[in-house]
Amino acid sequence: MTHRTSAFSRRRFLQGSAVGAGALAAPALISSKALASSGEINFVGWAGYPGLVENVFPAFEAATGIKVNFKELPDQDTMFGEAKVALEAGGIDVIEPTIDRVGAWDSNGLLGAFDESKLAMDNYLPGLADGAAGERSRPGGMLKYVPSNWGTESLVVNTADAKLSTPPSLGDLFNPENPSTVRPHSALAAMGRWLDATGKLPRPWMDGYSDMAAMVELWDIALAEAIKAKGNIVQWWSGENEANAGFTANGATVGLCWDSTGYNLRNDGYAYVAPVEGAFAWHQGFVLMKNAANVEQAHEFVKFVSTPEGAAGWATAFSSNPVAKGAADLMNPDVSAYYNGTFNEDALSKLWWWPDQSAEFLAKRAEYSDKYKAA
Repeated sequence: MTHRTSAFSRRRFLQGSAVGAGALAAPALISSKALASSGEINFVGWAGYPGLVENVFPAFEAATGIKVNFKELPDQDTMFGEAKVALEAGGIDVIEPTIDRVGAWDSNGLLGAFDESKLAMDNYLPGLADGAAGERSRPGGMLKYVPSNWGTESLVVNTADAKLSTPPSLGDLFNPENPSTVRPHSALAAMGRWLDATGKLPRPWMDGYSDMAAMVELWDIALAEAIKAKGNIVQWWSGENEANAGFTANGATVGLCWDSTGYNLRNDGYAYVAPVEGAFAWHQGFVLMKNAANVEQAHEFVKFVSTPEGAAGWATAFSSNPVAKGAADLMNPDVSAYYNGTFNEDALSKLWWWPDQSAEFLAKRAEYSDKYKAA
């Protein structure tokens, strides 16, 4: 998935209009096998998005008769740990990580393969389930990941009090005049990208994602610089609720947060701003547990979120971008206006997609995050 192709795809489908109260009530085709078995699915996903429980899951159950048993978790590391337990104990059918984690999940033997004949792959917008993203979704040649929504991680700023560069930069996160809220590994990556953009690294930051020796060399530098600038951090976050609290309870004026955080705070004096180095971008989706019990229902669930109605509801719950053709036409115009107000064509062309991260890389990254927090 290239930056430019994804950017233009996003621009096209963020020009949607209003959503109707009954938009999610449209019926979906469902296989007789799904109805003949348990009629439920065990889904593990992200905490802090009440729209899923309030709107999307009821719409799915109304359309298919399948009940969603939902367990909320705050971050992917917790999901990964839960999945490893479930591989032995059972109890999980579908989980929702990001595409950069698929290789690590698969190498740990956690993932089953989807049957593409039971999905609707033509429903997805170009570039999300095909092309480079499609290749990343098929470790070993089998489909093990399908998209659910996508978005960005960028600067959330208090418009009255934040001290920003001209143009705004990832470096503003480390300005001692800006009380900041960050999640540790993203902040270290932001430091690395900022140092790279200002010519202060011995080699490109991206080298660390494919070469562990380069990773250690570069993350050692980023960690040392981040620790020097650590005094302005007022809140660590790992999930949506903590990120919001960084601003509303602990006085942060700048944060590196998901677009949903900025959207939730947009009417309280905060803006969502793309840094000159480019916003981090994420691609989120569904994986099937290798020992899933409700396989037919899992396919119906995934297929529902690829419909315009299901994709619009899912993206609305996350305040993010939908994956299905036609979904933008069903979304709240406030969401479209919010994104278009942050990302002009230049900012879209600079989106920095999280690279693939191996299990070895993730373990080492966790060590750096712990050192950063403990310093």
